[in-house]
Amino acid sequence: MSETFLPFSRPSISEASIAEVVECLRSGWITTGPRTAQFSSDLKAFLSAPHALLLTSATAGLHLALLALELQPGDEVITTPLTFAATLNMIVLTGAKPVLVDIDPATRNIDVNLIEAAITPRTRVIMPVHFAGLPVDLDPLFALAEKYGLRVIEDAAHAIGAEYRGRKIGAIGDTQVFSFHPNKNMTTGEGGCVTTRDDTLAEKIALLRFHGMDREAWNRFGKSGTQDYEIIMPGFKYNMLDLQAALGIHQLKALEGFIERRTELANRYQEVLADWPQFSLPQEPDYAHRHAWHLYVPLINDAAAGMDRGTFMARMKEKNIGTGLHYRAVHLYPYYRETLGFKPGDFPLAESVCERIVSLPLFPGMSDAEQDRVIDVMYNMFNNETA
Repeated sequence: MSETFLPFSRPSISEASIAEVVECLRSGWITTGPRTAQFSSDLKAFLSAPHALLLTSATAGLHLALLALELQPGDEVITTPLTFAATLNMIVLTGAKPVLVDIDPATRNIDVNLIEAAITPRTRVIMPVHFAGLPVDLDPLFALAEKYGLRVIEDAAHAIGAEYRGRKIGAIGDTQVFSFHPNKNMTTGEGGCVTTRDDTLAEKIALLRFHGMDREAWNRFGKSGTQDYEIIMPGFKYNMLDLQAALGIHQLKALEGFIERRTELANRYQEVLADWPQFSLPQEPDYAHRHAWHLYVPLINDAAAGMDRGTFMARMKEKNIGTGLHYRAVHLYPYYRETLGFKPGDFPLAESVCERIVSLPLFPGMSDAEQDRVIDVMYNMFNNETA
């Protein structure tokens, strides 16, 4: 096959980013330091968030945000079955119990109308996931949290740059966790961030991310620092490096443009595929929002397509086009079935979506011609024509 492989996602790395990373290497300071401080400050300004704590991953952010709340064994965290395993893994690893609520099949987000029925005296946290970059309807969710005295930790791994009712995710609410993985809307190679309006929570996370130490390396080994420190609590090694922040500083500057291009491509898919019976397309809610379009995720209609999702993905790969699977219904993984007793049929709407969902190629550097290639290959495949 003559055409090169087109991945479902690819980061856009500018020459300015590369130069910043090289300069960081030449500076001799590559761990947490001045560039990390700048990136944190830039994120706070961009998101209108009082605290932006940089970490090695969004998984680390979920872990520390939950740990900082000092959950007790048996405490419950409400979330969605349509998410990456890290969401549930971190709940379990902090000693809490994940309680799942089915999704709205139109938006693929947690069905906010079903949350109240899942609240018990052991509920401590609601953890919505802004799936594919589409904000959850937060106003009624925040109202429930206030009514029952609950914390809200938004798994915003897909949602950097997304907006709810005219304000960025991170500018409102309680606590948010963002991802800077290479397939996200902006990247630091690996990395993540917790934003919060809670000063005490921010202080705990800052301690937990670096050994429980009251001074990180920049505060100890810099010219004005001191090598003396105290251990305030046992902590982890989750601090972001300046090498990563060097990339993030420039990725953040480009983020608005990245989202604009993602939106153009997503709208193009929506328009072209609108009357294709082989797909059920993503739908958007009627509340004011800005979709970050981290993923473009239609559902395969097996009968009309003449194939299931697995066959579709395999045949796209044969044509040198990558696709993604986001996600399998997380409650059906063996660990959660065996330890928490989840079973098929518990969350039928999520299960139906997860059996058919597929991620089509979508990234800022994708050209119209590359998208046309994806569309043409799918058309020929569904209509039994050869390209």
